[in-house]
Amino acid sequence: MNYQELAFSDAIKEIQEKKGSRNSYARMEKTSYTDGLTESEIGFIESMDSFYMATYGENEFPYIQHRGGPPGFVKIIDDKTIGIVDFAGNRQYISSGNISKNPKVAIIMVSYPQRARLKMYAEAEIIDIEADSELYEKLKPEDYKFRPEQMMIFKIKAYDWNCPQHITPRFSVAEIQEVFDLQKKHISDLQQQIKDLEALLSKK
Repeated sequence: MNYQELAFSDAIKEIQEKKGSRNSYARMEKTSYTDGLTESEIGFIESMDSFYMATYGENEFPYIQHRGGPPGFVKIIDDKTIGIVDFAGNRQYISSGNISKNPKVAIIMVSYPQRARLKMYAEAEIIDIEADSELYEKLKPEDYKFRPEQMMIFKIKAYDWNCPQHITPRFSVAEIQEVFDLQKKHISDLQQQIKDLEALLSKK
């Protein structure tokens, strides 16, 4: 899984040469091979509650779509395969139609609190739920309200991490609430300690 080797076309290499970055990327191409997802990528993917996916249409335009769900809705099938239950949406089926003609997709996952981005090239496959009930049981999220429509499997062909530069930290309501809950507990504990001390002092 050498992302640079797959991503860098001749036109891209030519621009890199002109801009002065070709030598460093050429060295990277020779040393950045990884056989499958590592624990770092797996842990990151399993924590995601959304990602963006680009497909290529017959109109020769790319199409980018947001996919979201509860944290962990993207499931690890093995170290080269991830999958999701595709929830019912606006029923335009643009991504599905594009994939039916060209399975090659690009995926980017962003953690704003961590200021981290994971980008992947993959080949997508759409599977009917009735065709593989065992896979559906593996992919379906628990304790989440949704209407399943189909399943999407992604065979990872290459991946790479982007630098954190220019990623503004953002936090979900749940993440902010978790911090506030800890703060409230701390205040409550301090208030109880004050009451206990006042009770002791009043006995003297």
